[in-house]
Amino acid sequence: MSPVCPQAAMRVLFVVSHSPSNWSSMVPLGWALRASGHEVRVVCSPAQADPVSRAGLTPVPVLEAEREEVMLRALNCMQAQRGQWRFAEPPPHPVTGVPLGPADDFDAMGWFQENWMRLAELARRGSDAAVEFARWWQPQVVVHDLMSVEGPLTGKVLGVPALLHLWGPVGPHDGGEARPFLPIDFSQAFARHGLGELSPGTYEHMINPCPPAVSAPLPVHHYPVRHVPYNGSGAVPPWRPEPRAAQRRPRVGVVWSTSATRTFGPVSFAVPKVAEALAGLDVDVVLTLTAADRQRAGELPAGMRVLENVPLHLLLPDCDLVIHHGGAGSAMTALAAGIPQLILPNGWDQEIMSDRIAGTGAALAVHNATADAGAIRAAVSGLLGDAGHREAAARLRQEMEAQPGPVALVTALEELAAGATLVTN
Repeated sequence: MSPVCPQAAMRVLFVVSHSPSNWSSMVPLGWALRASGHEVRVVCSPAQADPVSRAGLTPVPVLEAEREEVMLRALNCMQAQRGQWRFAEPPPHPVTGVPLGPADDFDAMGWFQENWMRLAELARRGSDAAVEFARWWQPQVVVHDLMSVEGPLTGKVLGVPALLHLWGPVGPHDGGEARPFLPIDFSQAFARHGLGELSPGTYEHMINPCPPAVSAPLPVHHYPVRHVPYNGSGAVPPWRPEPRAAQRRPRVGVVWSTSATRTFGPVSFAVPKVAEALAGLDVDVVLTLTAADRQRAGELPAGMRVLENVPLHLLLPDCDLVIHHGGAGSAMTALAAGIPQLILPNGWDQEIMSDRIAGTGAALAVHNATADAGAIRAAVSGLLGDAGHREAAARLRQEMEAQPGPVALVTALEELAAGATLVTN
């Protein structure tokens, strides 16, 4: 028998945007690449260096940009100016985070115009640093998330395959031709490098971790991959619930995002009204919150258990239902657990993803701005009382488990790298 020639180690550059929720679905691919003997570096902002390190990957903290929550709050203020803000309380100020009062005459478009040059300079330094590092390190493949400008830019500049790794059921073609779901290229980095402009047509390869029934429209070649939940580092809590089969009552997990509250303001913090809704039901309630949100939640009804900073993949497999804000990490972890979801989206991609999942019967979606305790209680009763929702969630889990795992995706990247020609100038 002739010996098998080992695959030469390749260098894979991950380029991630400024929130762990955007790139956490990429982490298992990083593990698979490292376990296969390949090198991985993660170009990120300094704020992401610690989360990347805790995920077991190597950060290259060279990107510069305004904080993501500032940008999203500014966009929310623009929605309010257009009459598209759905909450009763005004959105928070982009910089201070304090909700704007009725007397505040805040011009969101004016804020962007006043800050555009500063934002463009931050973006220019970051994109130039990413390209400079890539030219030095010479990766054969680039993998990036949907809100990264520097990822597709680096691939185009070097002439190597760049793969957009989706974080959930949302893609660049959502929103239509007029308003595609894309990051803002503040410094015109694509034009500066003679690459035209960033558009949905920029993406030639995509990695899709979604089950087919909830997938975003993907008109280009894409690689399916099984979603392996990664919700940050953390230990198994000392308290471990009995398995679902041994329970007398259904278990409802409640998850909320501190970043959602920072982005949409205190009015969006739904934990108190969710707790009020569940207090009248015969269910076992487990909430996972940060320490700050635990304080914000105040006194909770007796019998509700609170876990602080527990990764969702350690909690949801023991639940019969989860209530969350519509973030990709929560939605995809619930899909992997095969449990129904009550989604209370606030805006942006949360609404797109919640509608797609609800369309399969595996979830109900009620906008957080209109969901009161009564509506939440009715939705929970419906989800727990109708076996159709459980069956739909189980089907999506089976679809997800039928997808090839991250190790299989490594082989596809090796084949792409073998055909790549680096541009070195």
